[in-house]
Amino acid sequence: MPVHHYWPVRMDGKCRSIKFAVDWGNNHKQKAQRIGRAGSRFIQEDLKMDHVYDYMFHLLNGYSKLLKYKPVVPRNAIEICSETMACNSEGIAKRFMKESIVKGPADFRPCTMPPPYDPQTLNSILERKMNSIKQVEKRENEFFGEHKF
Repeated sequence: MPVHHYWPVRMDGKCRSIKFAVDWGNNHKQKAQRIGRAGSRFIQEDLKMDHVYDYMFHLLNGYSKLLKYKPVVPRNAIEICSETMACNSEGIAKRFMKESIVKGPADFRPCTMPPPYDPQTLNSILERKMNSIKQVEKRENEFFGEHKF
């Protein structure tokens, strides 16, 4: 959610938007740190690789139903395991690859996805998101209206 998990940056006028975000963060350090902590918490708690793999499975499973042919593994194909791929990496990339390796089968039913939001809840979330972005854009416009560059 913008302004809760991250600071939104405009695609048009990106440089000005980034400058405003940096100035705002420097002038509101506690609020900026709170946003950073909330974003980090979201990444660490909600974006676990198990969830990503569940999503990928659903996506690929759905895609496979659209294929009009049966895929076959080429004769010269070589299977590469996750550990082998991580070996060639270094530093933080290697650490992240090792942390994301699936070490065994899940101890829960595979691919249990939460039910979709009902239309009213989804609209409420999208409206909150757009309002947050509009508030930031309004602040940017006010800031740049006062400061001629």
